[in-house]
Amino acid sequence: MLHSMSTTVEAVSERSAAEVNEEIRALWRRSGGTLTTEQRAEYQRLVMEWAAAAPQSNRAA
Repeated sequence: MLHSMSTTVEAVSERSAAEVNEEIRALWRRSGGTLTTEQRAEYQRLVMEWAAAAPQSNRAA
């Protein structure tokens, strides 16, 4: 079975990047370093939420 990532935009997180980062760390601790398919989907969702919540740099790339 092929899986595709959703292209829908979710609402901006009310949580800070630090809060989301802590949830990501907790997911990795619970998993013992190996994510199941379900955990991988949760990880991807959390990373997207973290990126949306993280402060944006004003520096040019």
